[in-house]
Amino acid sequence: MSLLAMYPGLLEALSGEMTPKFLATRSADGIPNVVPCTSLMPAGDVEDRLIFGNFLLRKSVRNLEEDPHVGILVITTDLEGWVLQGDFAGWQRTGPYVDRIMSTDLLRYNAYTGIRNAGIVQVQRVLRHFRISKLRVLTDYLLARAAVRSPSLPEEATAMPLPVQRGFSPMTALRVLAFLDGKGYPRVALLLSLQPAGARALAWAGGPDGELLAELPPGTPVAACLLTLDIVSFQAKGRWLGGRRLLGVPTGRMAVTSVYAGGPPIPGRQVA
Repeated sequence: MSLLAMYPGLLEALSGEMTPKFLATRSADGIPNVVPCTSLMPAGDVEDRLIFGNFLLRKSVRNLEEDPHVGILVITTDLEGWVLQGDFAGWQRTGPYVDRIMSTDLLRYNAYTGIRNAGIVQVQRVLRHFRISKLRVLTDYLLARAAVRSPSLPEEATAMPLPVQRGFSPMTALRVLAFLDGKGYPRVALLLSLQPAGARALAWAGGPDGELLAELPPGTPVAACLLTLDIVSFQAKGRWLGGRRLLGVPTGRMAVTSVYAGGPPIPGRQVA
């Protein structure tokens, strides 16, 4: 049995054309990058192989040329999710992978252009399967808000534009955080509680990987990605500031040092 088939519901979630999925990569100097990548899907012909379309992925493509390690998170509308890691295995410029991705509704009817090629990822491990309740989401969000305080920030911290701050504020938006694990692989954590702590920082509480995040050393490079219900995406990069416990729940903050647009007209453009 393949690795992916060992987890009930995972292949179905990965096959969903509109199921939210996030792809994390890393630069050669160890800076994580995480973006929505809804086109991720099982290849179908090779066990534990995923494919995705090279569409609005400028920085991810550059990172994959420097380092093949990737992290993936897929989350369903029922708040069931899986965290994966794998290795990038190259591009297919023409052929069945490209044709399959281009036949999906997401790309067939988009107002811009088709994919340049199809990326290939061989999944190496499934790190976590989780389910979270809507009550847990609300509790974590309120705890993160209670934990917000004026942090001591590094000099390089920069203010997020108002649209980005507003995007991170509602509970309805999807938010994930990427960091590098001890093996140098990007790892993606679901952080629905992530919200502004002033203009230059983000705060969080709980989450499926809350205990793991609580162990991150201060100063660790991190990247947070926001995806709203209107399909607007931003990425905030920065440094982990550490945290504390509030009512027994881990909380923490990150200092924002740069912000990037995640979609058209210029995906990957730095906005702060």
